[in-house]
Amino acid sequence: MPAKPLTDQQLTEAAALKTLFKAWQQRRKGEGLPFSQDWASEQMRFGQSAMNQYLNGKIPLNPEAASKFAVLMGVNIESFSPAISDEIVVLAEGVDAIGRLDSNVSPGPEIRGRVPLVSWVQAGAWCKAEDLLPPGEAERWFDCPVNHSSSTFTLRVRGDSMTAPHGNTRTYPEGCFIFVDPEKRMPDNGDRVVACLEGSDEVTFKVYKNEDGRQWLQPLNPTHEPIREKFKVLGTVLGKWEDG
Repeated sequence: MPAKPLTDQQLTEAAALKTLFKAWQQRRKGEGLPFSQDWASEQMRFGQSAMNQYLNGKIPLNPEAASKFAVLMGVNIESFSPAISDEIVVLAEGVDAIGRLDSNVSPGPEIRGRVPLVSWVQAGAWCKAEDLLPPGEAERWFDCPVNHSSSTFTLRVRGDSMTAPHGNTRTYPEGCFIFVDPEKRMPDNGDRVVACLEGSDEVTFKVYKNEDGRQWLQPLNPTHEPIREKFKVLGTVLGKWEDG
């Protein structure tokens, strides 16, 4: 049975998506980042054929595919498909309504994309790089509930230097996971950062301090000493995840 032809609205959505995708590719190319359609399809877990059909208006967009394109390009779904954006809002409201039927259940965070887990060795290899390239494959992928760039990665916390004293809610015990955005390399005083120590591939996770013209890396655990040697910020920590 032949495929049902797309409506004028669906063709308009596909054309708008293709225009945004081409602009995204040009921007990534200018920044020296991966931009090929093959690379993009791998990030979204699409086959090349499906991706081509979405971009060229051969098959209609749906909420899942639209969400993946939006996360990849860092745009709102409404910018290419207001109809699907509205559909997602309606679906979300329905889920919230069901959740409110059970007073013991609260709605979870909105998922903004999936982020790869990388090793500290991989992170160390980026110490001398100007641009961080996201890994093509990862040991594990995490759903990230906050806005982030397409280069964001996850690290598993090592050691207890960022384990805060008892009673401090912002603590990062060994084994938890942190989301790191390498496009945020100009942290504010007090931000949590991942940084490379100058002249080495050693990577550390600490609190960025900048006071009276002095910059250093401060652990949360008072039994550890601050790092006052020169360093390069790899990225700012957006949040953490702990397995239950």
